Formats: sequence, C-alpha cells, structure tokens
Amino acid sequence: MNRTARLQALSAFLQSQRAKLKPADVGLPEGVRRRTPGLRREEVAQLAGVSATWYTWLEQGRSIQVSAAVLDSIAAALRLTVDERKYLYSLAMESAGSFAPSMTKEPPRIDASLRHILKELVSCPTIISDRHCQIVGWNEAAAQMFIDFELVPAEKRNLIRILFERPEFRRLAVNWELFIRGFLSIFRSYYGEYVNDEWYERFLGEMSELDPDFQRLWMESKVSSAPEMVVEFRHAKAGKMQFHLTSFTVHGESDLRCSVYTPDPDTRTEEKLRQLLLRSGKSR
Repeated sequence: MNRTARLQALSAFLQSQRAKLKPADVGLPEGVRRRTPGLRREEVAQLAGVSATWYTWLEQGRSIQVSAAVLDSIAAALRLTVDERKYLYSLAMESAGSFAPSMTKEPPRIDASLRHILKELVSCPTIISDRHCQIVGWNEAAAQMFIDFELVPAEKRNLIRILFERPEFRRLAVNWELFIRGFLSIFRSYYGEYVNDEWYERFLGEMSELDPDFQRLWMESKVSSAPEMVVEFRHAKAGKMQFHLTSFTVHGESDLRCSVYTPDPDTRTEEKLRQLLLRSGKSR
C-alpha cells in the first residue's frame, strides 16, 4: 500500500482498538456520560505516557516520527495482542513492513511433501492458500465439503472472494459472519505485514464494490495470524457437521498457509464426511 493508504489504515486501526476498551478495563473511572464508546484519545495518551496532541496526530494518520518504545507504550495501553502489535508496528513504522517482492502471476509451487500431506488428511478438509489468500491446493475432502475448486476460474480462486461471492458458502455456514471473520483476521495480518504490496489496496477496493457487507466486516475484523475456532456447517447432502478449524503457515520459500478442518470428535462429522467421499467414489 502507498504511504497515504498505510496511514489511513493506521488511523482506522487505532480508533477501532480504542473503541473496544472501557475505562474499567484499564483502571480508569467511568466519569461523565460518554458520547462515543471506548476510551477517549486523552485517556490512551495518559496510559501510554505521551502527549494528547501527539497521540491525536498519530490517530489522525498524520506523518509524524514514531519510535518502537513509544509504540510499545501505546500497544500496552490498548491491550493489543502479539499479532495486533505486529500490525501496529508495520503500519506506524514504514521500515517495519515486509519488503517481499510482488507475487508473480504463477501460483506458488506445492512440493511433493505438501501434496502428500493433503492426500493423507483423508477425513480433514484442507485448503492451502498464499499470502493473497489465493487457493493453490486442496484435498478431496475439501472439494466434497465445500465446492470443487477446480471448477472455479483460477483468477477467481481467492478464498476471501469465494466466501463473499459464492452463495453456497453462505448457505453452508451456520454462522457465516463468524466464519468469514476468522479469515478476514488472517487477511488483515497479511495486509499489515506486506505494507509495500499494492495488490492489497486494489483487492480491498474490488471487494468493497462486490459486496456491501465486505466493508463493514473488514473494518470490524481483528488481527490474527492463526485463529482457531469451531465452525458448524449445514451440508446439503450430509446435514449438520462441526469442525475445529486450525490455520498455520507452511515453512519454506513460498509464503503458504494450511487451513485444516478437523471433525469434532464428539459428533458424527467424520462418519458423515467419509460417507460423502464414499458416494463420490473418491474414498480409499
């Protein structure tokens, strides 16, 4: 993203984090009635040990000098998680962002060991995506559980785009917003890490035009490089199914992520999934 977009993202992030905190959360008195939710700018400045004017300029997205020490204080004042701190540093300090080269049009290569892992995870729908959330690999369980990604044009095979664009996913997920928020939190962590990749700004603009829900959910999204959550689906053929979603990065030159849906052991999900694969003739 360019300098202006980076500072605007910093401004929005600081405002959203400040709005999440109540005075009682940080040991401050409630005081008189507040017109807006969360802490006041002056209160964040007080907690961080900086001047109210300086913090206001930072939150307004002005181009000012910042140091790691001061950002540490602000992160502590706002009770940021480790991933949120990294996001703050990347946006506030231009040099903190990753200078990874722009991605080529060719999808990252999935090596033999990763293909073997996909094949072995028979009862766990698994998707592999790159730092743009472009889907570059999946197993048969994922194709049966979600959609056959092979039928989706390669240029539209983006995880975020598919979740908003394909009505099958809205019908599938019992709580679609919870489902999408998990992936948006991952996407935001990439957005903060690769501040010099202009692709993200173009994609966010496209998605905002594509779906009216996107901008709201994007502004409300958290920052997490590896969220874990329980998701419930209503599959058209198998009925209710419940999975534990675990997402982790794959070590290597290609910046890949593996999202694994593990069947809830206290349900009949694995049995239902195996039946789906058996009917499709793709079981083993």
